[in-house]
Amino acid sequence: MADGQGSFVWYELLTGDVTGAKRFYDAVVGWDIEPQSGMPGMDYRMIRRSDGGNAGGVMAIDEAMRSHGARPVWLGYLAVDDVDATVAAVQADGGSVMMPPWEVPGVGRMAMITDPQGAPFYVMRPTPPADQPDATSDVFSVDQPQHVRWNELASSDPDGAVRFYTRHFGWTQEGEMPMGELGAYRFIQHGQTGIGAIMAKMPHVPVGGWTFYIGVDDIDRALAAVTAGGGQILHGPQQVPGGEYSLNAVDPQGATFGLVGPRRGVQQ
Repeated sequence: MADGQGSFVWYELLTGDVTGAKRFYDAVVGWDIEPQSGMPGMDYRMIRRSDGGNAGGVMAIDEAMRSHGARPVWLGYLAVDDVDATVAAVQADGGSVMMPPWEVPGVGRMAMITDPQGAPFYVMRPTPPADQPDATSDVFSVDQPQHVRWNELASSDPDGAVRFYTRHFGWTQEGEMPMGELGAYRFIQHGQTGIGAIMAKMPHVPVGGWTFYIGVDDIDRALAAVTAGGGQILHGPQQVPGGEYSLNAVDPQGATFGLVGPRRGVQQ
């Protein structure tokens, strides 16, 4: 597998209004989400970046999904060498299976699971294009706009979450930052790359989960687009190490997300 075990290889927005999501995120991030589905039998749109690549996908929540509790949310896909073995190991370690392994021809084998604290995510063994057997995903970047740049897990058991993800996905945990009563903000790495952090969830949040921070060209422009598009700012902007700024928000359909980028006109 070209993408190493534990790499974030895809991001997916589940939403009840794909047209509204396109209007909102195109304005906020600069994407061009497909105006119509390219997949038969389901409403699934690719998220197109300005450089011609894909940033992930948008899936419509249908009535069947809604009846099983689906709600607007951003989810990440982690690459694994063996989906079925990973699912079995996660179950044995206290995680749960929300959607058992299935195959999508030409795309890969995948499953939707949760960690022992209930945070959902996908595992996937991607099928590379026949003409590019060594192709790798570029949906994550540490510094580029229109990519996810940071992956943050809020957990009811940060110690347990660190043990779980480092054990099953080959991550490391080095370095941390104090967060007062919430304890430490623990940085996580995949190989030599810092990919995000694990922290304690806020007391008022019933279940922990992942927040994905999307890169933007200008945090103030993006903030204005969030509010103009009917979204809500939850926190920020605040300066982060390196001089850029981040914020947390909710889109008009109810999915939480983060943004990170420079503040134009502010001395860096």
